[in-house]
Amino acid sequence: MKSVLHKANTRGHADHGWLDTYHTFSFANYHNLERMHFGVMRVLNDDVVSGGMGFGKHPHDNMEIVSIPLKGDLKHGDNMGNSEIIQEGDIQVMSAGTGVIHSEFNPNSDKEVNFLQIWIFPREKNLEPRYDQMSIKEVEKINQFYQILSPSKDDQGVWIHQDAWMNMGQFESNQSAQYKINQEGNGIYIFVIEGDIQIENQTLTKRDGFGIWETDSITLKALSNTKVLLIEVPMN
Repeated sequence: MKSVLHKANTRGHADHGWLDTYHTFSFANYHNLERMHFGVMRVLNDDVVSGGMGFGKHPHDNMEIVSIPLKGDLKHGDNMGNSEIIQEGDIQVMSAGTGVIHSEFNPNSDKEVNFLQIWIFPREKNLEPRYDQMSIKEVEKINQFYQILSPSKDDQGVWIHQDAWMNMGQFESNQSAQYKINQEGNGIYIFVIEGDIQIENQTLTKRDGFGIWETDSITLKALSNTKVLLIEVPMN
């Protein structure tokens, strides 16, 4: 088993006034050759956007882009004709493929939105762009992992063009759970949203990230009431 630890206070950071953002991997003006990606996961940003502010129209291509609002709402618009509010507790995916132009704004003037933005390289380039979202609350459980993303449109959660899976977990203090990988050769990246956990003799706290590969399973123990995001991706 191999692993890499990314403590919350080692992430890249930029405060633009309307946007307060932390980068687990190299992004924008944060460039760290030792933190370019984890397998095919290229970006894990933790963004806070002020009320009424946001990202104007901008392009993407050949990337699977996942957004998860942790607090507040996000308004999405794109040139595919989608205009949606992604609410706290939702997950949204956009397969940029041959090219998409979109915007993201905080539709509420009186409160911030905090969301995770995750970019994953697709297994094929120049696919037809697509959009999807769902409420995570429809599948959430307590004291076990529950799947919110997979490679299959027939499986639970949203889907992307990559052999990747995402699970959320909400655990009460002293509860434990095991996760088994879905595909040989994949790695697992654990991001702590809230609380404290122990995993493979490593203690993690809020917003820490921990990548593990060359293993077929991991066991997590919650040291307090905890919420985590688990991302399984191909390492090659």
